[in-house]
This record gives sequence, structure tokens and C-alpha cells, in this order.
Amino acid sequence: MKKFFKIIGVALVLLIVVFLVTIFSKNESLPTGEKGEKAEQLAQKMLAALNHEAFENAEVIEWSFRGTNFYKWYKQQGKVEVNWKENKVILNTNAPEQSEVFVNGEKVENSELIQKAQSFFNNDSFWLIAPYKVMDSGVERSIVKHEDKDALLVTYTTGGSTPGDSYLWILDENNFPTAYKMWTSIIPIGGIEASWSDWKETKAGFKLPTKHNTNLFDLSIDMGDPKASTPFADALASKILKAIKHESYKTTNTIEWSFGGRRFFKWNKKEHIAEVKWDTTKVILHPNNLEKSTIYFNDKLSDSKDKTIIKKAEDYFNNDSFWLVAPHKLFESGILRAIKIEDGKEALLVKYTTGGTTPGDSYLWLLDENYVPKSYKMYVPSMKMEGVPATWEDWITTESGTLLPKMHRFGNNGELSMGDVKGF
Repeated sequence: MKKFFKIIGVALVLLIVVFLVTIFSKNESLPTGEKGEKAEQLAQKMLAALNHEAFENAEVIEWSFRGTNFYKWYKQQGKVEVNWKENKVILNTNAPEQSEVFVNGEKVENSELIQKAQSFFNNDSFWLIAPYKVMDSGVERSIVKHEDKDALLVTYTTGGSTPGDSYLWILDENNFPTAYKMWTSIIPIGGIEASWSDWKETKAGFKLPTKHNTNLFDLSIDMGDPKASTPFADALASKILKAIKHESYKTTNTIEWSFGGRRFFKWNKKEHIAEVKWDTTKVILHPNNLEKSTIYFNDKLSDSKDKTIIKKAEDYFNNDSFWLVAPHKLFESGILRAIKIEDGKEALLVKYTTGGTTPGDSYLWLLDENYVPKSYKMYVPSMKMEGVPATWEDWITTESGTLLPKMHRFGNNGELSMGDVKGF
């Protein structure tokens, strides 16, 4: 028996020695960073790479933590369902005392479970969305050189469960986070590194991590199958499509219109070929294969394949068709949707992240009582537009059964006619 306890004692000593060696070998001092404009710029570049705007507009985020804690976060409402074991807490993040607690499906009063749910949420959400929080209130930012590259050191001076913690974000060549090093009160070793490399694209237009690997005993943290969505904005967009008879738009084969009396279009929508006319020029435009496009001068076919003319026709088509059919494009790829309140009413903000002539543009759709767009505000950085308004008026029901506008008004008595609009 003495020999057995002696073996156990030796084993414990060896484990302690291994633990201490690990601490001393991996422990790093907190680096000193340089605060100021460069650090702020690096943080903004990081947020741009992450598509922080889409994160801000997300309505519902779901994930799990190590397969034990499960979350459904109604972000805009400040509420999150926290589930673990037999417990469920509807946590009010802005007023925890108003939270609801359920045990085995029965509602109970239990402040300790509320505190535990809040602690779980603070920790487990940080492992999900930490890079999106670098500009939060109470966060200090500075630049540190890591392997001869700029890294972002952030220190949380307030908030969360452990204020005072610091994280060094390591970025790739596109300023996207790939890992961080931690100096926290709950880990006795400074500089422990965790990966942020297993990302998943969400429906809301930004990425979330699925797991993290650390260099501390090769520990791994599983984040489950994270999801983010905008179901309320999507529902509002669907109401708009129903109001403007989008199902009929989808089966419309041909659309004709003009743009301010200067340009004229006949769009074979089914085959996506457009006749674009201005001045004495006509281009039969193939947007999906520009090399197949042909040019006419004074209605005579030209041998010219002038790319500048074809590009001009493409730009005209992209811009001028947008003024006609933009509300029908709310669910196309590369579009983010969010609900905003304008004059006490719901409005739909859409952002085009890809495609068209100027990706990055945003439009806030204002609706009438039937959800038909009556105007929008334009946010177009390339043209320095910041909320410039324009109406969408004189909607007609085309032969094909869809709704299209005939007139836009803006500024000081400015008008933009879409001419004799037809759809069949």
C-alpha cells in the first residue's frame, strides 16, 4: 500500500512539474502598444474586413459552446435564450432583473440562474463575436509589432465578466483576424494563443467561427453550427415583393422603358439581352457575355467592337434598369437587409455588397400603407450621397401583371421619367 501511494505521489509531482514547465515555457509578458490614429485605423480596417455593418444589423444569432450551452440571441431586442442542462433563461441583456427563468419547463424565480446565464453569455458570446467588439465603449486599442507585422492590442477596461483583459489580434494580409493572444485574469499564463480560422459565412452577410484551437495542452473550443439571420427584415422585404407583384415580374419576358428621354431600352429579360439606344448609337448588349454584344450606328450594324461603347451601354443599363426594377431585386445575391425606423415607421435598408457598377451602395426604402415603395434615401459613397431622397411614383400594372414605376422626383422640382413603361 505504501508503495502504491508512493507511485501516486511521484505521478502527482511529475504532473505538477509538467504544469509548471508549461507555464514558464508559454508565459509571455503583456506587450506595450502604441495608441493613436494608426491603431484606430487598423481597428477600422479589421472591422471592414469582417463586414461589421452586417453584424450590427443582424437580428438573430444562434450557436452553442462546447456542446453544453446553447444560445438564440435576438440581438436588436436585447434578449437571448440561454439553455443548459434542465435550465432555460430568457436573458434581458439590458435589464437582467427582468429576465425569465425556467427549470424543466416550469417558470421559477431564481436570481442565481440569471447570474449564471449572464456569466455564460458574456464568456461564450465573446468567443463568437470578440473581433466585432474592438470599438466598443471601454475598449482601448494600440498597435503592436508581431512577427514584423502590425497587430491590434485591445484592452477591455470595463464591461463583461472580467474587465482588464487584453487580447492581441493577429491579422492576415487583408486585415482579417486569424488568431489572438490572451492576457486574462482567469488564465494564469499570459500570451496563450487561440485560432480564429474556422469561419462560416452566415445568411446575415458576415462570418462566425465554428471552433478555436489553443496552444495550451492543444485544447479546442467547439462553437457548434453558428448562424446569423435577419428574419424580420426578410419578412418586410417579402411584403414589398408581394405588393409589387413580384411573382408576375419573375415571369415577365420583356420590359421596355426610357430614361429621362435620353436613353431607350428593350430588355429581353428571359434571355438577359438588352437593346440600349442613345443618340445615334444602339448596342445589343449581352451582359453575361459582353464579347457577343454588337454595335449599330444610325441603325446600321457596325463592324466595330469598341469596348468603350459596349462598356457605356452596360453602365447605362445597370444604372437605368435599377431606377425601374430595384424593388424587385431585394433578395438577389450580395444584398443585405435591415429594418430601420423612419418617422416612426418601419423602413427597409438594403446594401449591395457585390455586383452592379458601384457595390457598397445602400438604399433606405420608405413604404406606403400597402408596402409599395413611395421613396428611398440613397447612400452612395462614390457620389458622396448621404441620404439623398428620391420618390418612386406613378406605379403601373403592366401587361404581365407586375408593378413598375413611371416617375421619380427629387431635389428642387427635379423629375426623372421612365417613359412609356411596358412589361409583357
